[in-house]
Amino acid sequence: MVVKENVAAVVERISAPVAEELGLELVDVEFAKEGGSWILRVYIDKPGGIDHGDCELVSHRLDTLLDEKDPIPREYYLEVSSPGIERPLKKLRDFQRFHGHLVNVTTYAPLGGRKKFTGKLEGVEAGMIFLEEKGEIISIPMVQVSSARLHVEF
Repeated sequence: MVVKENVAAVVERISAPVAEELGLELVDVEFAKEGGSWILRVYIDKPGGIDHGDCELVSHRLDTLLDEKDPIPREYYLEVSSPGIERPLKKLRDFQRFHGHLVNVTTYAPLGGRKKFTGKLEGVEAGMIFLEEKGEIISIPMVQVSSARLHVEF
């Protein structure tokens, strides 16, 4: 069994091969307490998007593996879903994949007096994210990014 802080990392190591075997990408794993219950959320995706069948298949396979390995020291609910239209960008490959898309980036500390940026993702290189915002290129160190998501205009 593992402590709470490591649950997401352990489940990510278990889940990634399952997703890959099915031609899917493991986007993220979250383990959080909500309304008195622990929720294990596994987010998957693939080019063209996923459907209910993909989620169901991953859920059944993970449920079996997690029961066998028993890495979580408490009761929890397993949810498998799409990352949604405001998909989080966490890994280098996420930033590479969504080159040219609009993104929202929040930093831990202010950069140029701001912590929130919205712009076109122009690239990622040498640990830096490059956004085009109002005709200006903004360089943001990846280690300073507290969150990054695809931007959706309504």
